[in-house]
Parts: sequence; C-alpha cells; structure tokens
Amino acid sequence: MIAIIDYGMGNIHSVRKALISMGAETLVTNNPQDIARCDKLILPGVGAFGDAVKDMERQGLIKATRAHIEKKKVFLGICLGLQLLFEKSEESFGSKGLGIFKGTVKRFSNSSGLKVPHMGWNQVQFVKSACPLFKGIDNNSFVYFCHSFYAEPAQKEIIASTTGYGADFASILWQDTIFALQFHPEKSQGVGLQMIKNFVEL
Repeated sequence: MIAIIDYGMGNIHSVRKALISMGAETLVTNNPQDIARCDKLILPGVGAFGDAVKDMERQGLIKATRAHIEKKKVFLGICLGLQLLFEKSEESFGSKGLGIFKGTVKRFSNSSGLKVPHMGWNQVQFVKSACPLFKGIDNNSFVYFCHSFYAEPAQKEIIASTTGYGADFASILWQDTIFALQFHPEKSQGVGLQMIKNFVEL
C-alpha cells in the first residue's frame, strides 16, 4: 500500500491517478495510523513551507512521517514535499522543517533576469546514475517544474541529479530509501510516469 499524505496542500488527485495507472494500491490520508501501516509514503505539496509545517504538526503528520523514514520504509517527496525534508527555508523564517536532511531551502534570485518562479520544462542531469528511479530514463531528460525555492543540501552526496537555472540546483535527492523530486513527475508525461513506475516497483 502506498499512502499519500493529505495535509491540505498537495496535488493529490494527479499523483494518485498516476500511481493507479501504474497498478499501485493507494490511500489518501491524514491519519498517522494509516501512515504507520503503509509500505510506502508520498509527501506531495504545493504552497508555503511555513503553512505546510503548521498543518502537518497540527495533524500529527510530522511525527508519523519521521517514524516512517526512520524505519527505512520507502519514501517519496514531491516539490514542497522535498523542501520539507530540510531544517529551514528562506520562505518561512522561524519555521522548522522535518530535519531529515541538513541544509536550507533558498529562493531563486531574479537579479540576473531569471523569471521566478522557475516554471516549465527543464532537464535533469544525473549525478548518481545508479538511482533506482532512473531505470529506463535517459540522462538530460526533460521534466516539469513549478517552484520559487530550491534545496541546498549540506550533504552533497544525497544529490542524485541537478538542473540548471541560473546555476545548478539539486532536482532529485536520494539516500537509502528516501527519494525526493523538486519537479512534478505526475505532470512530466512519459519520463515522470516512468519514475513513478520505478517507485511503485521498488
């Protein structure tokens, strides 16, 4: 069973539809007990870092998510769900993330003429080609982004791919059973669906 966390800020319908198309059994939930029973967990997200932390804390979802990860169960963060794995974000000073990874979430600078948010199709350059999510996917494939903030991990070894937007940023993270995508696989057509298929088959 793959649980999708519903804390009020996720693109849940599209994610669930993509999972079902790959034959996955899914459950959309905000119940910590459901999360404890699931085999795999997805944390999606669209919105503000601080609001997400507040809503997850109120519903007991931060503790449940940490427990899932600490038990080495398979986890996938999508967009804001990637950013929430870090300690803090420039988007919401004073709000503490899950702290699974050390590092900060930073805002893109528009000083060089970049449009913020970073929205549309861009390439992922593999750093760790052995990442299980890359099965059947070519390096430099295009995926769909929509974000104003990006993670800057203190541990560079967790970066599985980078994407160029002014400078290179971490677009996929991977450590043990933890996977996180800054882009939206459910909106990334064939490449994104292949990644979701690879996740389902882990």
